[in-house]
Amino acid sequence: MSENALIMPGNLRFATPPPGLEPAVDFTLAPIPNAVGLFSLTSADGSIRLFVLDAATHLPDYSPHQADADLNQIGTTDATVLVVVTPSAHSTVNLAAPILLNASTGSALQVILESSAWPLRAPLAPASTAA
Repeated sequence: MSENALIMPGNLRFATPPPGLEPAVDFTLAPIPNAVGLFSLTSADGSIRLFVLDAATHLPDYSPHQADADLNQIGTTDATVLVVVTPSAHSTVNLAAPILLNASTGSALQVILESSAWPLRAPLAPASTAA
């Protein structure tokens, strides 16, 4: 599989509304053209749009604890981890509240980590262009 072919579900349903986005639970996940691992996450009614990154693609050293109870809520033991991006000239990612995704079913859950090891606004370094 090429790196341009990340398999992600088009529709996500959060087990509980993401914090601050209540009552929304249904979202679409769409890849951003020419930006491997970057997606738009849009509420079903179109009123909310966020950008999220696939952590495995862009943040290989990011390994937040995934509680068994959280994984059980989305029905997997192997969650895909997405992080919310705040785009700007100096974009940041929220490492304190990752989205856990069951890529097979589209079931998702945003969790707030209790550890202070992961910052709320971590600088997003440019992707490596080394071949």
